[in-house]
Amino acid sequence: MSTTQDEVSPQQREELDREAKAREQQEQAALPYRWTQELGEVDLTVPVPQGTRARDLKVVIDKKRLVAGLKGKEPILAGELCKEIKVEDSTWTIQDNCLLVIHLEKLNQQTWWENVLTHHPKIDTTKIEPTNSKLSDLDNETRGMVEKMMFDNQQKQLGKPTSDELKKMEALKKFQAQHPELDFSNAKIS
Repeated sequence: MSTTQDEVSPQQREELDREAKAREQQEQAALPYRWTQELGEVDLTVPVPQGTRARDLKVVIDKKRLVAGLKGKEPILAGELCKEIKVEDSTWTIQDNCLLVIHLEKLNQQTWWENVLTHHPKIDTTKIEPTNSKLSDLDNETRGMVEKMMFDNQQKQLGKPTSDELKKMEALKKFQAQHPELDFSNAKIS
């Protein structure tokens, strides 16, 4: 009999999460490269023999495919990318003559990748803790929402009215100014 999410105690959930994370780390460590990601990009570092130069490598970066390795040998990695990339904004370079560094610019910059190549082990994207992004990285609509939330949160902490409450108070003042004959002294506004 298998247990469902509801039947698992917080301690058991924590243990299962710890086991899943350890398994995920083990699977990722077995890959022939290391990778990191931000919402808009993926960066891979691939160890290559010391003394390797760019001309010794064959790297193919396509919209949905990646191949990288030493010329004349089996590729170190080859396969279908899990998501599409912007080929024109993706690059590769050799670092310290022993690391191939591949930068992939995501086509959809609002999603986390579960893996780089579709046949490689996946990570749990729900457990990703993104680094703090700058407001300037956000589109105007999202930025406006975030700024409003930050303002409202700051106002609440100071015991002051939120932006919505300020709007209501402003509308009430306008209405009172237009109708001086009405008495609002005992009115409760919510």
